[in-house]
Amino acid sequence: MSERFIKIAALYLVFGAGLGMYMGMSQDFSLTPVHAHVLLAGWLTLAMAGVVYRAYPAAAGTRLAVAHFWLHNLGLPVFMAGLGLMVTGKATLEPVIAAGASAVLMGLVCLAINLWRRL
Repeated sequence: MSERFIKIAALYLVFGAGLGMYMGMSQDFSLTPVHAHVLLAGWLTLAMAGVVYRAYPAAAGTRLAVAHFWLHNLGLPVFMAGLGLMVTGKATLEPVIAAGASAVLMGLVCLAINLWRRL
């Protein structure tokens, strides 16, 4: 499980860095909130979860860890797409943003419960 978290975190890192480079080259920083969320909630949070699951393998082998992985990685792209459309003025998608953010939060709750039970 830890490898899955770290590998997907690396994808978020590349995407977030690429988005930052695009914004810098175009001098259009309207997607800064998306850039920040992708790097924090995608790269940092998931990489740290992977490290934690590596350090505590009893937590990695649970249904809560699997739920955390899928909730986080299905919710974050929805959250970021909705946020990106909203901050660029293309659409007002509060329900989409809320759904994606809620999935990420539920994944983090799974992580917290898992760690409290297994550590």
